[in-house]
Amino acid sequence: MKKGFIIAIDGPAASGKSTTAQLLAEKLGYVYIDTGAMYRACALKAKKMGIDINDEESIRELLDDIDIRIENHNSKNRIFLDGEDVSEDIRADDISALASAISAIPAVRYKMVELQRKMGEKGGVILDGRDIGTFVFPTAEVKFFLTASPEVRAKRRWLELQQKGINKDFSEVLADLVKRDNNDSQRALAPLKKADDAIEVDTSNITIEEQTDYLYQIIRSRMEEECKSS
Repeated sequence: MKKGFIIAIDGPAASGKSTTAQLLAEKLGYVYIDTGAMYRACALKAKKMGIDINDEESIRELLDDIDIRIENHNSKNRIFLDGEDVSEDIRADDISALASAISAIPAVRYKMVELQRKMGEKGGVILDGRDIGTFVFPTAEVKFFLTASPEVRAKRRWLELQQKGINKDFSEVLADLVKRDNNDSQRALAPLKKADDAIEVDTSNITIEEQTDYLYQIIRSRMEEECKSS
């Protein structure tokens, strides 16, 4: 028996997906499955093992015994890789670039999707990523596609880095983000794409609180419709 809806939130980097998904999960009492963190964990394992991202055979072997778990501690997700809490390690700038590259490898995507589907098959979950509504859970009850201009998203990412004490030129952050957008959109398997039935939300000029409330109201409306029809 399903515990609730499966909610998919897709969109490019720094569009507000992860923060919005976490806040919605808290408001709804749902489980937040951070799919991006799973790819980051996979990239971190490759780095720790000294495996070149272009060595697909070694990457496939790495997947044979990879163990990725997501646990909620004090309303915060913690990511465990092979039993070790790597929640902070996977947020390193170099891991972001590696995660984008490793996610384009079909074997990696199939493995992560297998894990994601197992975690979310009973519902009551929110997942964010780039292919949740189109590939991972195409039958999700509610789908959103968040977007914002590259400049706005780059500024958000630049401010995040500043807060972490990482001084990086804004133009470099923007160039990295545009490159990642292109990589995510052009990959052969499950590219970044808005699902036909997804609700698109431009987050360029609204706050996290405003976009969270907007999505929440839509979800509650869908839930009410579901109750009336059942």
